[in-house]
Amino acid sequence: MPYKISDRNFVLNHGKQYKILRVKDMPDEEKPREKMIKDGVGSLSSAELLAIILGVGTKKEEVYSMSSRLLREYGEKGIAYQKDPSVIERDLKIPLVKACQIVACFELGRRFYQKKPGGSITVRTAKQAFEYLKDMGSLNKEQFRGLYLNTHYQLIHDEVISIGTLDSSLVQAREVFRPALEYSAAAVVIAHNHPSGVIKATKADIEITNKLIEAGNILDIEVLDHLIIGKNKFTSII
Repeated sequence: MPYKISDRNFVLNHGKQYKILRVKDMPDEEKPREKMIKDGVGSLSSAELLAIILGVGTKKEEVYSMSSRLLREYGEKGIAYQKDPSVIERDLKIPLVKACQIVACFELGRRFYQKKPGGSITVRTAKQAFEYLKDMGSLNKEQFRGLYLNTHYQLIHDEVISIGTLDSSLVQAREVFRPALEYSAAAVVIAHNHPSGVIKATKADIEITNKLIEAGNILDIEVLDHLIIGKNKFTSII
């Protein structure tokens, strides 16, 4: 009997089988490159643009599925400001060469076209911080993030510090304050999401917040707030 390799491009949902759409299975006019040429770059979604940058996927994951997953799990703003490819490799379980492509892509964008975020984004209240971070509410993994501000409350850096279940062993003060020292930040707003949608602070959330406030006092970097974000809602611990 000849070998037969299972087609793994299917998912089960409520007992029904659905095929995962791959770029090679798409009609020519719907493939990202062809779509860009025909309809212009503005017609492409962020996932389609990222798929063009990555070019091909891996043996385990098709490129469009990969690009969609990266944006879904990391968030568009989060991945745009992550400058360490090894962190993306670790957090999202993709090859280091793919992570380098992503970092290089967004770095070119910053250098060529974008102004520094501090020029237009000011964070003076919890509501303003939430408006900037509310996309975290749709992420399906817990993410811990820092917004780093200058003395005028302007955003000078945004960093995804960790991805995964939030606990004291995962969130280290040195990882939170390293970007603050690197970018000479005067203050930081920290935030994490609860994929469950429940935004009540846990005992661990409060312990981590207190630990970071103490560390910030030593470094003379103020922890202004710690937000817990759900879908279209948030709460402030501080």
